Amino acid sequence: MTYCVALRLNAGLVFLSDSRTNAGVDQIGTFRKMTVFERAGERCMVLLTSGNLGVTQSVRQLVMEPGEGANVWSAPSMHDAAAAVGAAVRKVYDRDSESLKKQGIEFACTLIFGGQIRGERCRLFQVYSAGNFIEAQDENLYFQIGESKYGKPILDRVVTPATTLDEAAKCSLVSMDSTLRSNLSVGLPLDLLCYEADSLRVTRFVTIGPDNEYFQMVSRTWGRRLKQAFVELPDPTWAGAGTSQPVLAVVPAGLPPPGRKPAASIQAFAETPAPSRPDPGGPRG
Repeated sequence: MTYCVALRLNAGLVFLSDSRTNAGVDQIGTFRKMTVFERAGERCMVLLTSGNLGVTQSVRQLVMEPGEGANVWSAPSMHDAAAAVGAAVRKVYDRDSESLKKQGIEFACTLIFGGQIRGERCRLFQVYSAGNFIEAQDENLYFQIGESKYGKPILDRVVTPATTLDEAAKCSLVSMDSTLRSNLSVGLPLDLLCYEADSLRVTRFVTIGPDNEYFQMVSRTWGRRLKQAFVELPDPTWAGAGTSQPVLAVVPAGLPPPGRKPAASIQAFAETPAPSRPDPGGPRG
């Protein structure tokens, strides 16, 4: 599976992805899910992928090729570049979807695409399997793909347009740590990229493995502080806390008093012979 998250802030963009793939309990692999398109001083864009690995790799390959018409290297705006990514998704669908369907395989592909082209602001998009896409706004600053549920609460509570890149990176790592803790289909190493608005090049990037001291510190500290906050919360107060009675179902008429069985049930039980049970060890000689 996958967990990728990207945030659009006043200060720039943050992208974080894991690298685990899962095709069964004994088919675990490591594949990078972040691709960077950079022409220093002119444009810098990042693609995060989730879904069927064969599909997403085909889409990524098409996006990387110059080809004819608008593409990520020549698009005049980020919207046009996102449309080029969507067109690549549709092209792979037209080519492969019927073959996948015959094999009982779903065409699954969800992408995050963002960056900046000289002359316009930073922009962030989520691209769906149909090739259509939506753009992040101030009311919705981030996108998640893959196993998104575990890492969502911290993003909703912390991130605002004014959040700094360092704070957003730290928040993203907490989000990822929560996901790693709760889902085995997401795993290290991680790719973390922070893009500073108007830099038009990559300035902050790191691959985080199991021995990364900062990430291990974040994980330990966050877990310890969560437990501390939980312990410090007062226990529930039951007296005077509102409704004192639950909604009770009506007891059907004719039921015997608690602790007694109806006579018919006792008689039926007594007349029923005990079923024979096969020897769990099987035939013996």
